[in-house]
Parts: sequence; C-alpha cells; structure tokens
Amino acid sequence: MLPALTCLALLGCASSARQGEGTDYGFEGNPDRVWVKGPWEAINPSHDIDAVIDQLCPAVMGLPRARERDFGQEYCGVIYKLLSEDKYYASKPSPLGRAILSGDSKRKTCLIPRRVRDSRGALRPDADFHGHPWFPSGMSREDRMGQNQWYMFRIQFDTACRVQKLVPHVDSDRPAELYERQGQSWRLVGHILPEDKGLGYVTTVHD
Repeated sequence: MLPALTCLALLGCASSARQGEGTDYGFEGNPDRVWVKGPWEAINPSHDIDAVIDQLCPAVMGLPRARERDFGQEYCGVIYKLLSEDKYYASKPSPLGRAILSGDSKRKTCLIPRRVRDSRGALRPDADFHGHPWFPSGMSREDRMGQNQWYMFRIQFDTACRVQKLVPHVDSDRPAELYERQGQSWRLVGHILPEDKGLGYVTTVHD
C-alpha cells in the first residue's frame, strides 16, 4: 500500500488517503493546480501586509514536520486582500506537491496555490509564501525562476525565521528585487537582471 503522502503526490489513490483535501486545501482537476481555504485563524489580519508576513514563519514552523530538515515538509500559502475591505489575510497552508513528500531528501517542494476560497467575498491575491525545513536556507533558484512567479511578490523563510521577499516584476523590464527582513524593514540583497529572470540568477547587491 502506498503511504498517504505518496498518494497525495501521485493522485492515484482513493480520496480517503488524501487527508485534508476538500477542507483546507486540494487539487483543482489536475496535479499542478492547488486551492487553499482562507483565512488562516493562526494569522491576525492587518492593514499592513508586513504585519501579516511577520506572523507567518512562527505559525508555519509549528506545523507537522516543518522543521525536520531532510525529513521535513514544505507548506505553501497565499497572502490576499478581500475587495470589500482594506485588510490583508493569510490562507491556510498546503503541503500538496508534485513529488513524494515523505522520507529523507535534500529537496522539498509544495505547489503554490492558484486560488483562495474565502466564503466572505471576492478577493485579490498579492503574494505566495512557503517555508523551508532547514537552516540556513534562502530562496532557491527554482523559487526565483520567472516561470514560477504567479503573484506580485513571494515570501520564503527557513527554520530560523530568516525571511526573504522576491519582487519579480514579471511583465516589466525592471530587474527583479530580492530582499531580507531585518527588524521592521527590508534590506535589498540582490537583483535578478531582466536577462536572468527566466533562470533566476541573482546579482548580489553590496552595501
């Protein structure tokens, strides 16, 4: 019998093995599209998006296996705003991914959700977020590649809650910008030049 997490990845098992799907997260017709439910009660909404971002790492790192390095689990979610109010929310995080997510591996992944289901009304997704189960672990090249950018920016953090933000400027000739959170501000640490956006290569910014 395939383990439950293997079934999640392969989409070939009975629905009873796909724990959580249909409540907080699930697939939308194919193994590359994931939806998530919002809001996540663990995150206090705020008019300041950075106030939401600063809550994400401690909350995600409290989830099962989120800190267990080679045996760990990535979780992906979305930061969004209801159109009826000027306030940011975080979705529930999802562990769903293409690859088998159990066992000893130097590579973990989760699929960035394409849709948030919030019964309160229409919404606008602004960013995705995910955690890496190691330290130190910055945003990977796959995290930075142009084809993997769905929102205005991306948030990533490791088990020590070192938080990074990528502003990809996908449809612009502007370089992408990579930041790290330092206290209550963001420090620019790198650019991705327009010709490097596809492959996600970073040009370091020196102080």
